[in-house]
Amino acid sequence: MWAYIIRRLLQAIPTVFGVTLIVFILFNVVADNPAVTLLGNKATPEAVEALSKEMGTDKSLPAQYLQFLKEAVLFDFGDSWKTNRPVRDMLLEGVGPSLSVTMPAFLLATLIAVALALFCAFYRDSFADRTTVIFSVAGMSISSLAYIIFGQYFIAFEWNLLPIFGHEGSIRGVVFLILPWVIWIALSVGQEVRFFRTAVLEEMGQDYVRTAAAKGLGTGRILFKHILKNAMIPVITRLVISIPFLFVGSLLLEKFFGIPGLGDMSYTAITQQDFPVIKAMTYFSAIAYIVFNLVSDILYAVVDPRVRLR
Repeated sequence: MWAYIIRRLLQAIPTVFGVTLIVFILFNVVADNPAVTLLGNKATPEAVEALSKEMGTDKSLPAQYLQFLKEAVLFDFGDSWKTNRPVRDMLLEGVGPSLSVTMPAFLLATLIAVALALFCAFYRDSFADRTTVIFSVAGMSISSLAYIIFGQYFIAFEWNLLPIFGHEGSIRGVVFLILPWVIWIALSVGQEVRFFRTAVLEEMGQDYVRTAAAKGLGTGRILFKHILKNAMIPVITRLVISIPFLFVGSLLLEKFFGIPGLGDMSYTAITQQDFPVIKAMTYFSAIAYIVFNLVSDILYAVVDPRVRLR
C-alpha cells in the first residue's frame, strides 16, 4: 500500500510541473503584460517599465518561470491587485464559507441519490422506477439560474420563509445556507441518481448475483451486502473527483446569495482582472484534483479487495 502511494506521488510530480507550466504560459506568455493590465493602456512607458521591474515581468521567461515555481511551492502568489491583501490569506478566508455551502449539500445530495438509486434498482422497470428517472432528468435539465430565481423570489421573498441574501460565520448563519443547500441538492440529485442507478443495475446483471439468488439469499441482502459494495468503485470515482470542486465553491450560489467564498472571490477576480487571485485559484484547483484522484485510487482497494495496488 505505502509503496503504491509513494509511487503515485512520484508520478504526480511531472503532472504538477505540467500544471505550473500551463498556468505560467497562460498568465505570463499568452496574456498581456500584467503591468499594462494593471495601469491601463494610457499609462506612460516609464510607469509600465517601473511596475514591470517591481513585478519581475521584465526578466526573461525562464527566470519568471523559476519565480512562479517558488510561488507555487510556497503557495504564495503575492498580493491581490484590487484589495492589496495577500492572496494566500484571501484563499484561507474563503475556504470556510465555500465548504459551509457545498459540503453539507454534497453529503445530503449523495445520500438521497444513493437511496433513490437503490430504490430504482430494487423496483427496476416499475412505475416508481420510471417516474423517478423522469423526475431526475427533468430536475437536471432545469437551469441553475431558474432554481436560484425561483427560490429567492417565491421561497424567500413571497413566502418569507428564508433570507434572500447574507452570510454569518456562526451557528445562527445556518438560516442563510438552507436555501443554497436546497438548490444545490435539486441541481445535483438528478444526475447522481441516473449515474448510481446505472452502476447498480450493471452489477445486478453479474454472475455472482444469480449465484447468490440461487443459494437462497434474500433480495435485500444481495442488494445491500453484495451489489452495493461492488458498485462502489464507479461511485467513489465520481464522488471523490467532485470533492476538489467543493473547496473552490459554487460561483453562482455564492454570488447570488452573498456568501464570501472562493466562488464569489473567483467571479470578482475575473471581472476585475485580478490576475494573482485567478492564477492562485487555477493552480489550487488543479492540485486539489490531482490529490483527490490519488485518494480515489487508494479507496478502490478499501471497498473492493479484488483490487490490488501494485
